Amino acid sequence: SDPEGRPVALGAIGDVLAQRNPRIFYSGSLVCWTGSWMQRVASDWLAWELTHSALWVAVLAFCNLIPSVIVSPIAGAIADRMDRVRLTTGAQLCTALYALVLATLVITDLVRVELMAALALCNGIAETFAQPARQCLIPGLVPRSQLAGAVALNSLTYNVARFIGPAIAGPMIAGWGVVPPMLCNCVAYLYASFSLHLLRLDPKVRVGVRSGASVWHDAAEGIRYVARHGGLGPIMLFAASIGMLLRSVPEMLPPYVADQFGRGAEGLAILASTMGGAALCGGLVVAMRGRLAGLTRIATLAGLVLAMATAGFVATHSFAAAVVCIAAMGAATTVHGISIQTLLQNSASPGMVGRVLSLWGMIVRAGPAVGALTYGIASEFVGLQVPVLVGTALCALAWLRIQARLPRMASMLERGQAA
Repeated sequence: SDPEGRPVALGAIGDVLAQRNPRIFYSGSLVCWTGSWMQRVASDWLAWELTHSALWVAVLAFCNLIPSVIVSPIAGAIADRMDRVRLTTGAQLCTALYALVLATLVITDLVRVELMAALALCNGIAETFAQPARQCLIPGLVPRSQLAGAVALNSLTYNVARFIGPAIAGPMIAGWGVVPPMLCNCVAYLYASFSLHLLRLDPKVRVGVRSGASVWHDAAEGIRYVARHGGLGPIMLFAASIGMLLRSVPEMLPPYVADQFGRGAEGLAILASTMGGAALCGGLVVAMRGRLAGLTRIATLAGLVLAMATAGFVATHSFAAAVVCIAAMGAATTVHGISIQTLLQNSASPGMVGRVLSLWGMIVRAGPAVGALTYGIASEFVGLQVPVLVGTALCALAWLRIQARLPRMASMLERGQAA
């Protein structure tokens, strides 16, 4: 919904796409995110083929995601003070280079899982800078009355790519190996980077306002702002537990596909695409609902559904049942994520948006990284099922605990009250 709480239907998304700037921006987003998901499936499968180790698959996910713990607050502060188009372009060109280098290593038979980890670490840093800078451009794409439609479209675009990318990558890997998806990702990020410079943006949107303080001071101020806020602090803490204990499981699909279900690269693509398709459906449901009222409760309830679906996924040995569970996981993940992101956009003060969104980026990236590494280490001793089932139980307890604070959180997040 929009900041005043008016209903937003899918027609609002059509209104957004009727304008030049959003068409350029979201076409670039769709292309680069599709390439990113193709790369992810290819990289995960390559790591599994090289090592047949759940721990190494987890280490790669960790290396790609963990830079956000250190870099996100700084990236948010920088996005609030410099040219966001240039910052996004530079970061995305680094991702294109990452894909090209990895493909070259595979072609020359020089690829090693240790090199993959180092490259994933560098790519993780680049993506951490791109995330808040790119999202800060969204309010400048449309009139403020259409902001909710733009935010919803951003999430829907991501989930369309999440469906298309694995669906293309799976058969491509089965037929021609992992190199073509990597090269596609390189081309996709080049396109997205150059298309940004076609945008016609108000300078106030394109270039952040420098404060008189240092980047480190601004970054710390953003953390303090979220911690003191009666709505932002609790909802982001809950999201962090979801990210670490539940959203880490899809980062480790190859071991489940091969060991638990006895499938190959096409099985991985089926699960990844099913999750993406269900995520797209979940996003459409949130967009059609269109009201801020009750969104805080929906965001937390989606976390509980995600916990239950994740428990079902790791407990079953039936591939058909796993497909059903991962569909529920995908839908719940997107409902949870879009709801929280909309609440953040609604309740954060204008001067803090970049920093708040960078902390959200840190949660959705660092949480799965830490969780994947923890589960990967535990899998060497007790397998993958028991640790994840413990994690799902802890998330259910976190959901119970947050219920008492829900009315106050909802008031501050849905009405945009100050901290």
